[in-house]
Amino acid sequence: MKRLVWMATVALLFALPCPTPAQNPATTPIEDFQSESLPLFDGHSLAGWEGNAYWFRIEPDAVNGNAIVAGRLDEKIPHNEFLCTTQNYDNFELRYDVKLVGEGKNAGVQFRSKRVSGSTEVSGYQADAGEAWKRPVWGALYDESRRKKMLAEGDKDAVVKLVKKDDWNSLRVICRDKHIEIYLNGEKTIDYTEDDESIPTFGLIGLQIHSGPPTEAWYRNIRVRQL
Repeated sequence: MKRLVWMATVALLFALPCPTPAQNPATTPIEDFQSESLPLFDGHSLAGWEGNAYWFRIEPDAVNGNAIVAGRLDEKIPHNEFLCTTQNYDNFELRYDVKLVGEGKNAGVQFRSKRVSGSTEVSGYQADAGEAWKRPVWGALYDESRRKKMLAEGDKDAVVKLVKKDDWNSLRVICRDKHIEIYLNGEKTIDYTEDDESIPTFGLIGLQIHSGPPTEAWYRNIRVRQL
């Protein structure tokens, strides 16, 4: 009888499910992310966003439905312009695709940001896209209209190899408390921890088109998962 009880106990232990660790956002399979995230762009309207409609519009993408297009190819862009969410986000994982067309080739996505009163500017973190200061800044972390400097950049040679020129590039931003990670086409470019306690850990998400020569920044597949 004792032997039967022991065997039954062992069988039960093997049958119990093993505890699984919490998923790391950086390695979350795309299928899980799709099911656990919400679209910030519904594919048909700018519902949930606010900004200057002259510089932001919806246009069809030849391959994958509609995209939000920032900027224009027929005139210079006098100021940085931003299309921002009407909701604030703190800890999250954000994924999106971006493509740059035209002469300027500079844009980015704001996060944990806020509007600057009396200006077209937005203050806060930016996951950069394109080129600046005669170098690629895809997947870099810039502090827009606040400290006004690059906080971190990926390895230049690695970034050049990762970028799909004149095509769609996928970016992923993960924010958890003071820790920020940015991925470009699946490879990590930024692993940054904020050491300034005065910097907010929440704010708006915004799509940017940089001032300068005629340029368009196309954004699609914009989805966010709260952490």
